[in-house]
Amino acid sequence: MILAIAFVSLRPLTADDEVSEKDLIRGDLLAPKAFRVAANKVLPSVVYIETFGGVSSDSGKIGGIRRPGDGPTTGLIVSSDGYIVTSTFNFIQKPPIITVHFRDGTQHVAKLIGRDDTRKICLLKVEKVEDLPLPEFVPRSELKVGQWAISVGVGFGDKDPALSAGIISATSRINGRAVQTDSNTSPVNYGGPLIDIEGRVIGICAPLSPQSQEVESGVEWYDSGIGFAVPLHGAEHLIAAMKEGKTIRAGYIGIALKRDGNEPIVSKVNQNTPADKAGLKVGDKIISIDGKEIVDGQQLRTVVGGYIEGDEIEVVVRRDDEEKQFKVKLAAAPQQGNVKITPGARPKSN
Repeated sequence: MILAIAFVSLRPLTADDEVSEKDLIRGDLLAPKAFRVAANKVLPSVVYIETFGGVSSDSGKIGGIRRPGDGPTTGLIVSSDGYIVTSTFNFIQKPPIITVHFRDGTQHVAKLIGRDDTRKICLLKVEKVEDLPLPEFVPRSELKVGQWAISVGVGFGDKDPALSAGIISATSRINGRAVQTDSNTSPVNYGGPLIDIEGRVIGICAPLSPQSQEVESGVEWYDSGIGFAVPLHGAEHLIAAMKEGKTIRAGYIGIALKRDGNEPIVSKVNQNTPADKAGLKVGDKIISIDGKEIVDGQQLRTVVGGYIEGDEIEVVVRRDDEEKQFKVKLAAAPQQGNVKITPGARPKSN
């Protein structure tokens, strides 16, 4: 009975699913070539980034992982007039000098304009450039679990990019902000693209963690078979906000829930928080947020975690057998302490 369950398919096999041994061999031989062709399509938009100086930190590596801010990394052109998205991993030390190397061999000084702390990406600007090549992005609606995913990095500084092929293993992780992949992501391709077999950008590789939003969290997943990429298709409002110099932070509502039982019942409303200002009270049972039904505390954290500072949400609660609606404008989540990376540490599964 156990074996029968283990081999149950997600759906009945059809004639389209059947492949011959010859097809499998042909696919195995052609895959590497397909990966290179896909990478060549996006490479004109991929840049090599170096940083110099900044806040001092201990030198060396932790458990084989490069410390944030040490060494070069990868970025992706998102605007023909010089805007580049990369990971915040190399900018934690606030380096005063940033240089960007384009694929045509030219080199330019860049400036960090804005950042999204919820996705661990930031926006750089290179002045006096135009007509830069732009990549094609995959709509999130087209992303499927099991499809090819190829991470592209030029952070080693070599002429040829570093490629790592895998699949998309989940399409909505980190509160819906990221795609999960088993394609290798590391400090040299953080900020670089994760692409599909057609060379279209799935997302930007970034060190993310389901357990923490700390600035350094997520890098401990390196070489674990779990990586994350932030989709940019449909995120034009985030790019626009970063162009204005904004720092995008996670949203915060300001309540605690009762620990006994699974129902999302408010046990505390922190003073001067969005929940307090909106009128939520101890004893309120959270029914829904923006139409999404809330059944327990974990779901509440997941739903609220998908919003950012400044977002206004509609919270429906049950109070004294009566449903009440509240408009809550989220504040920035309180800052937490720095995360320490333990040598050889591996993340907990969830």
